[in-house]
Amino acid sequence: MNFLKEKLIELVEKEYLKSDLPEFKAGDTVAVHYTVKEGNKTRIQVFEGIVIRISGGSIQKSFTVRKVSSGVGVERIIPINSPLIDKIEVKKIGKVRRAKLYYLRGLSGKAARIKEIRK
Repeated sequence: MNFLKEKLIELVEKEYLKSDLPEFKAGDTVAVHYTVKEGNKTRIQVFEGIVIRISGGSIQKSFTVRKVSSGVGVERIIPINSPLIDKIEVKKIGKVRRAKLYYLRGLSGKAARIKEIRK
């Protein structure tokens, strides 16, 4: 019975998974284009920053993007399979040795930079 339940969940999740997303990891700089609805108008807003973590799996997978705007750190947790995401662009590929980059929260200026891998 449990096996059938797992297979059914897997089939339903497969229907909602996005397949057109690029591969990225913690340390990469990405630009996320997502739909914002204000009143009766909708527009696409771009949030560009460094991926500091990727968590979850399958349909619940999400990632956190951090940027510094006007001297204030802004983080946004984004579900990968959200229908509000229009597209994700990988701007730079970062070279890091950690999966979670929470230490960037305490750094500022040049210390918060991440080494870039040349393509």
